[in-house]
Amino acid sequence: MLGTLVHLSFDALVISAFLAGVRRTTGLSPALSQVPNKDIRQLLRSYLEFGEYIFDFAVVIFGRSSSFERRR
Repeated sequence: MLGTLVHLSFDALVISAFLAGVRRTTGLSPALSQVPNKDIRQLLRSYLEFGEYIFDFAVVIFGRSSSFERRR
């Protein structure tokens, strides 16, 4: 039970970070204005903001690693 909960939480984290990456590179983001319930809309907004935080954290960690290089 606990393993399943951890697995689903990690999956949700990866999806949120992926959506943050899509937003950063393309400017596309989910249309939260179409969600009718304001509480759910706020929950989704917080979920996406957490993905932004994780994305930024990963960029910092990868940037400090010698295993990654920046190409432009």
